[in-house]
Amino acid sequence: MKLKSLIATFTLSSALILAACGNGDGSSTNGNGKSANENDSTSKVENNESEKLSGSVGIDGSSTVFPIMEAVSEEYLAVQPDVKAPVGVSGTGGGFKKFIAGETDISNASRPIKDEESQLLKDGGIPYTEFEIAYDGLSVVVNKDNDFVDQLTIEELKKMWIESGNVKTWADVRDGWPEESISFFSPGTDSGTYDYWNEVILEDEQMRKDATLSEDDNVLVQGVIGDKGGIGFFGFSYYIENKDNLKVVPIVNSKGEAVTPDHDTIMNGVYEPLSRPLYFYVRNDALSGKPQVYDYVKFALENAGELAEEVGYISLKDDEYAEALNKLEESAK
Repeated sequence: MKLKSLIATFTLSSALILAACGNGDGSSTNGNGKSANENDSTSKVENNESEKLSGSVGIDGSSTVFPIMEAVSEEYLAVQPDVKAPVGVSGTGGGFKKFIAGETDISNASRPIKDEESQLLKDGGIPYTEFEIAYDGLSVVVNKDNDFVDQLTIEELKKMWIESGNVKTWADVRDGWPEESISFFSPGTDSGTYDYWNEVILEDEQMRKDATLSEDDNVLVQGVIGDKGGIGFFGFSYYIENKDNLKVVPIVNSKGEAVTPDHDTIMNGVYEPLSRPLYFYVRNDALSGKPQVYDYVKFALENAGELAEEVGYISLKDDEYAEALNKLEESAK
């Protein structure tokens, strides 16, 4: 009798459970009054927030912006391991050439896009969006064994770097400095840093022909480290990374103050005229047509501040990143 009663109780309980789950039309509920079909749509929305993506994101451009975007790609790989987002280094100008040719989705830049580059994109029917990602302080460095260069003015920098300046030794720069030869190391002509220097320091006069040029800032770093008479310039992060082997030179600003680049002087603009924003540019058709590109850019803007600081740059303000995220939403429509 006990066994029969147990079977009967189980049968009755099963029937009650089925009745509770059934809607009388063959569908089932999820316990909150919604059908499974209704709940499916909710689940898809929730899953989309952590949807696993695949494909690639084409990125190239500025060697100055490279450390930030490399850090973004490394962190993004942990979130989306099936999305490949390697970061190339062709210089700002070289990156824009690939961007215009449709070879990349994102172009990193250490200067704003030029009018002629923008026109080529317009002619090609390629809408794009500009995003600022961090601040940089273009750093002037000399060999660490140089014990006499205490500061430089903008006028002295111009005299040193233009072809017509006829500067060969340190004595040509300032009275009292030794007659020791100078070796010059500069970013290459495809670099946005070169363009910025050309505009702000050289005032569009011709750079000296004997300078060693390279799109790879690490080549410039090693050049100055290996040459007692060396002087060069590049992004702040490359100085920070090699500060034990280089000597950074304070630059006299418009107020007559000799200022060393650091987090505060770059952020508040006291280190002028060599403080500058950094950028990346994204094709709008990639934002709207490639989910992995949109997701990558969103991730970059959400994390760029922290990652920029980690690799030696200065983050934007929180509200600036928030505005950039709003711009992203508009551009992806």
